[in-house]
Amino acid sequence: MDKLTKKWDEKFAKQSCELINACEVLQQNIHLLPSSGKALDFACGLGGNALCLSMQNLETYAWDISRVALDKLDQHSLAKGLKIKTEVRDVEKFPPTPASFDVIVVANFLHRPIFHSLLVALRPQGLLFYQTFIEDKINQIGPTNPRFLLKKNELLTLCDGQEILVYREEGLQGNTELGWRNQAMIVAKKSNC
Repeated sequence: MDKLTKKWDEKFAKQSCELINACEVLQQNIHLLPSSGKALDFACGLGGNALCLSMQNLETYAWDISRVALDKLDQHSLAKGLKIKTEVRDVEKFPPTPASFDVIVVANFLHRPIFHSLLVALRPQGLLFYQTFIEDKINQIGPTNPRFLLKKNELLTLCDGQEILVYREEGLQGNTELGWRNQAMIVAKKSNC
């Protein structure tokens, strides 16, 4: 077992699926999901997004590097009567194949070299729901390494050429005691190009 896998297995061993929810970008924009199709919770952890997608009657897949997380998700989804196809997968090395999903959800994960692969993996009119941490955070929640933090409006740049349905990034603007801080979110629809 490599160091990264061990790190995530140890983290997820201490957590429960009972306490997880879908990410904000999915919760706030669930109405944009198609009524059918194939969906992926990418770098899923304990699978809060996968559970949500499965409850929307989408054929749901969940990929993560942690077998511990996926075993917990398998047990939890079975107990809830949901069908989720889990796969232990190093998503940085093995992103999805082209035109393989109608919906891809990514939360709290950033590996820029594969971002384009996520867009290519969407089928025509497919949707990418993405949220992760930004450099302009009001506190130290999330990563501190700049490799894992989005620059201002970077998520818009990464989705250039797609139809942007939703975008939110408040950063340090205005009253930082209010609003949605520390992260950026986007829902992008694959362009016909």
